[in-house]
Amino acid sequence: MPQLTASEIADYFIYVANDTGSFISNLKLQKLVYYAQAWHLALYDTPLFDEDFEAWVHGPVIPALFDQYQEFGWKPILKEVEKPEFSLELDEFLEEITEVYFIREGLELEMMTTREDPWIYARKGLLRDEPSHAIISKESMREYYKERAA
Repeated sequence: MPQLTASEIADYFIYVANDTGSFISNLKLQKLVYYAQAWHLALYDTPLFDEDFEAWVHGPVIPALFDQYQEFGWKPILKEVEKPEFSLELDEFLEEITEVYFIREGLELEMMTTREDPWIYARKGLLRDEPSHAIISKESMREYYKERAA
């Protein structure tokens, strides 16, 4: 499978939001992209994309992706996108991620990710509300979610 970008995976979730008339904020988008990466690492031992997540106060964030949608703040992302053309296998994988996580609100996804080991370990020694650019390692994501897949 060719290497993708986090932005391409984000476009998939924005497409789903538009297609279903759903609300998707930058916060929710970050967490959906995070879970897609985490579960892909766990199930296939390969990342979907190269970008790293940082352990920000409100959960995992890819700074460049955050910046791309920062203008929307906490409001819905209003962007028209075509459905990305992925392999059938990747489409099915992303549909599964969507089924499990898309129905959840951004704040619920934040609470989930900030209670999980990859984010906690990346922020080791920091106060809950202390800013951080600590990287959440792909290896910690792979290991944590692989245990949950068993």
